[in-house]
Amino acid sequence: MGPYVQGPEHSGFSAAEIDTSRPHPARMYDYYLGGWDNYEVDRVAAERVIEVHPQVRLSARANRAFLRRAVRELVAGGIRQIIDIGTGIPTSPNTHEVARETAPDTRVVYVDNDPIVATHAGARLTNAHGTGFVLGDVRDPKALLDHPTVRELIDFDRPVALLLVAVMHFIRDDEDPAALIATLAEALPAGSHLVLTHATGEPYEDYAAGRTDERARDGVVNVYKSATATLNLRSKAEVEPLFGPFALLEPGVVRVPLWRPEGPVPGAKELNDTIFYGGVGRTS
Repeated sequence: MGPYVQGPEHSGFSAAEIDTSRPHPARMYDYYLGGWDNYEVDRVAAERVIEVHPQVRLSARANRAFLRRAVRELVAGGIRQIIDIGTGIPTSPNTHEVARETAPDTRVVYVDNDPIVATHAGARLTNAHGTGFVLGDVRDPKALLDHPTVRELIDFDRPVALLLVAVMHFIRDDEDPAALIATLAEALPAGSHLVLTHATGEPYEDYAAGRTDERARDGVVNVYKSATATLNLRSKAEVEPLFGPFALLEPGVVRVPLWRPEGPVPGAKELNDTIFYGGVGRTS
């Protein structure tokens, strides 16, 4: 997930220090969403993914729509503090914009380890009262939680929504993604929520013609081997335990268009082509 140096003494990067020699997942995701805040190396890698899995843009849009629905749901339920880890290149409406449609006093801390996100944060994410940005990494949860910006904006005596949207599939098994989430959860009070999505390589279970396209799967994984973070696809059975102490809300871990949809539900083939699982959990 980039050249982030762990520890509380880390002070960030200048724009001149942005690594453009390798594609970065956040910038590739920006390209999938039709953004322009990416480099040639990101576009080339993203086009290689699109070549073997043309539906990746469908998945990216569905994932973003899930984030918006989940944020609206939680804010409507009383959440007024959000930590959005791995926020990526700003794409309007951003988390604070969605939250403040319901509750203008919602405070949001954005976290990402890509310096290019930091260069855009002041203009698009932190120019509103009650928002902040931290150049940090989910693999260093203690430093993230202890960051002055987090401590200034987040009251850990009140419920918090933790967003890990399209992040944990860039964490390898040996980095213990469940333990990283558990460390973050320990800092959150009862009534806090986890919003998580994760890429998968398995077919949609209710699609009769569904199967794992091994060529497409391996092609996508191989592209990310040259990026700043590898892609680690996981099954539904592997994603569910990541919620740890967060009890899953209905309908559980599902393909993201199926989580409390606001409109017509896609058909089985489109769900099969949507590679993200998503879910929301709550601590008691």
